[in-house]
Amino acid sequence: MANCNDEHFGQDKFLLDPKEASLKELVLLLFFSDVQSRKFVNCPEENRLRDINQRWLIFISVLVQKILLSCREPLAQIGQTVEYWLNLISNNGGPFKLLLNYLKDKVVRPDESSATFRSAVGHCDWRVQLDKSSRPGEIKYNSSLSLMAAKLSYENKAFIETIVKDHWKMEFLGSYDYWNGYQERASTQALMFQDKKVDPTLIVVAFRGTNPFDADDWSTDVDLSWYDLKGIGKLHRGFLKALGLQENGWPKEIEQGGDHLYAYYEIRQMLRDILLKNEKAKFILSGHSLGGALAILFVGVLALHEEAWLLERLEGVYTFGQPRVGDGQFGEFMVEKLKRYEVRYMRHVYSNDIVPRLPYDDNLLLFKHFGPCIYFNSFYKGKVMQEEPNKNYFSLLLIVPKYLNALWELIRSFIIPFLHGQDYRESWFMRLLRLAGLIVPGIPEHILQDYDNSTRLGSLQLKDFQQELHQD
Repeated sequence: MANCNDEHFGQDKFLLDPKEASLKELVLLLFFSDVQSRKFVNCPEENRLRDINQRWLIFISVLVQKILLSCREPLAQIGQTVEYWLNLISNNGGPFKLLLNYLKDKVVRPDESSATFRSAVGHCDWRVQLDKSSRPGEIKYNSSLSLMAAKLSYENKAFIETIVKDHWKMEFLGSYDYWNGYQERASTQALMFQDKKVDPTLIVVAFRGTNPFDADDWSTDVDLSWYDLKGIGKLHRGFLKALGLQENGWPKEIEQGGDHLYAYYEIRQMLRDILLKNEKAKFILSGHSLGGALAILFVGVLALHEEAWLLERLEGVYTFGQPRVGDGQFGEFMVEKLKRYEVRYMRHVYSNDIVPRLPYDDNLLLFKHFGPCIYFNSFYKGKVMQEEPNKNYFSLLLIVPKYLNALWELIRSFIIPFLHGQDYRESWFMRLLRLAGLIVPGIPEHILQDYDNSTRLGSLQLKDFQQELHQD
């Protein structure tokens, strides 16, 4: 991308390549401010980072990426093993019945492509039914539907189609794998379905988030690289390429073909085709984690391409545990566009979830959130805020409260079914992750279980925030 010649690209950029970062280069980064002389850094020559804290953040980011790259295959194998055993146990009715079936030679073995196979994310929260307390036309309904779509995006195509058609009674439009230029493989996934029970008809597009066993996905999340788009701002390199950034930037139209189909261009064309057939239909965008970043960036590229017709048909963007995607200038650009086209943007953050607090928000890294944050604490009490508490996560003053909160969430997992019903009973796998939260708080909070609970239990209060959201 060093030779990007698209009219939208500025000269300023900050790109990191962990593959080129030797131990010597990383050590030199800590002691010398001329970061552009480091082989793994691509930025203008005038860039100097005199603050050791800024260079330390880059050091950590690159080091973590190198560790993740070295663990790519083992982590993927662990993921396959974990998901296989989770499905093996569930398919046979639990560990004791699995043992009995083994003794009887009647073990039901999982099929990764079947409609009964669940991802690790799906085993954290088994609920597939929509929230019965919400009604079409309510803000809560769209939030809940978006959350369920984001959760469903982690599953295989057969599972998704079964849930959409048989459980939700909606029209399944497809589940797709798109080319990710950052990872150089078809790893950007999205699903699309149509809710005809509402008036006007609602098209839902949900982007899949970070795969917990995909080292490349985590590398994308911790990467601090960015490109500068003229008049728009600085945007996260990994997220842009996952959405479909081209070698020459963001041309408005490209020729799609072969194995390299790009999410932005394909989804935009599908929306054009569907919406042309229904003049009243609207669409919403959704995603969890990385998927949330792609959802809001999709809107940004539509605005960049001045797709006014599509933006006018966009009802809202609903994200859950979304990382920061750009700088303050990009935030101002987006706030103006969202207001102009009356697009609702609801960025949900649960408690100490670490991902919405990444990448770091400071004078170097530039990344900032924009628009209102729908924040829920560990009691599922919601509040509209400009920024979630402890915005950069790593605060010495909040270490003890974070561990105490993680302990409370583990205790709550045992008592919540008695407070709100068996629908809120947590799986043994989710409780195991809660235990892991006693070591690293913030990771279990990122899982969709708590976001699902927030939309069901806490979102009842969102009607009180609706006026404030529109004013903002």
